[in-house]
Amino acid sequence: MSSDPAPSFLLRAARVHEVFGAGATAFATILAARMDGAVLWVCESWQADALHPPGLAAMMDPARLLLANTNTQTDTLAVAEEALKDGAVPLVVIVITRALDLREGRRLQLAARAGNTTGLCIIPEGMGSNAAETRWHAAPVLDVNRSDSTLMRWEIIKNKSGTTGAWHVRWDSETRHLHMVPPTGDRSGFAGASG
Repeated sequence: MSSDPAPSFLLRAARVHEVFGAGATAFATILAARMDGAVLWVCESWQADALHPPGLAAMMDPARLLLANTNTQTDTLAVAEEALKDGAVPLVVIVITRALDLREGRRLQLAARAGNTTGLCIIPEGMGSNAAETRWHAAPVLDVNRSDSTLMRWEIIKNKSGTTGAWHVRWDSETRHLHMVPPTGDRSGFAGASG
């Protein structure tokens, strides 16, 4: 089992990526936990599944998480674009509620490149943008041999800079390390990851 791959293994810096699925928030939180410095999380204030920073204490210091609640997705995109362009935080998580058009996706990519900041859009299934660097599907996996619920399957289904692949992922809250291994029978390893 591979332990604690570099953050660049998961997502290339200065690009905007996408994740969807039941494990999308966990994917974003693990990425945030692995970053140095504050992380900005932008979403519309009406969303019922709002993030509760103290609930993330096992993964990261909740004080590192900056929450921005907006009125509309247009406001969300404006805040995210400025934060990406500014470069003051290493990661901007953007919760998307409707599909981005190519212009909106391209603006986010240009802002990420200008600020050397990584962006991650949490998207509804089927609402990916053509401008995204990578698109991931994240889902929990039932592991009857373990009492915790940290096993997930992360699958990269779109990658502009490489191939695709899938991994079983476990976050170790005691060591704060990420463990990744290809699913049983798949030995493609890290060859399918973006770099």
